[in-house]
Amino acid sequence: MTAARRLLAGLNRQPRLVAAALLAPGTLWLLVFFFVPIAVVLAYSFMTRGVYGGVTRGFTLEHYRRFMDPLYLTVLRRTVVLATSCTVACLVAGYPVAYVIARAGRWKNLLLFLVVVPLWTSFLVRTYAMIFLLRDTGFINSVLVALGLIREPLVLLYTPGAVLAGLVYGYLPLMVLPIYVSLEKLDPTLLEAAEVLGARPAARFWRITLPLSAPGVVAGAMLVFIPALGAFLTPDLLGGAKQMMIGTLVQNQFGAARNWPFGSASSFILMAVVLVAVLGYLRLRERSPMEVVG
Repeated sequence: MTAARRLLAGLNRQPRLVAAALLAPGTLWLLVFFFVPIAVVLAYSFMTRGVYGGVTRGFTLEHYRRFMDPLYLTVLRRTVVLATSCTVACLVAGYPVAYVIARAGRWKNLLLFLVVVPLWTSFLVRTYAMIFLLRDTGFINSVLVALGLIREPLVLLYTPGAVLAGLVYGYLPLMVLPIYVSLEKLDPTLLEAAEVLGARPAARFWRITLPLSAPGVVAGAMLVFIPALGAFLTPDLLGGAKQMMIGTLVQNQFGAARNWPFGSASSFILMAVVLVAVLGYLRLRERSPMEVVG
């Protein structure tokens, strides 16, 4: 016990040593499982493809030039548009949900539980559930036919709408939770003061509630936009071969095509898009809530 106390006393007199000891495990983990793989992928992106796949030594920018082909730029543009649409749809659907939960009183914990429950299920299982809903003989078409609203099943699966619906379903909780945190911290006396001063409900929302919840909106948008950019499972299963996104492209290059250098280059181009989005998020964080909304 005496030796242990001496050790603790020595550590307390050297806060930098304590800080280094606490940071060491996380730093080592990031170095081994994040920075080293990223460095390997970066190196692969400048190498040449082997005859039977893989990589061979050499240096070339051909894979980055190849990505500038209109075909792959179209895939990138489709990915950005779909990820943006998913983010907007999640915001429109998630903000009212977060608002209701923040003011639900004793029902708050139950509603939060219902929002989080889908995250307990495998993303693959949830995607297959969407297939059962959207296919020709699925639940939606069966109900519409039974009600006499349609005669023939609607083509819902393997469409851009199906991919968007799957992405929104998968990432909606990631939008609801940050917005809820911002709204839950909102001081209700501010709304009461605005009401006393004659502000209507719409004015109270636009001038007080929305600006003060802007940090949660921005955080939720980033939590949805970034994984939607790299999604490959949902476009592959719900969109089929018709709706290729850049995540699917990268997966195919590392899988069936065995073109690791081009897949690595595509990955880094996607990372560049994500970096631009993160930098935009950081700039928004530095601005005041009123400036973000305005």
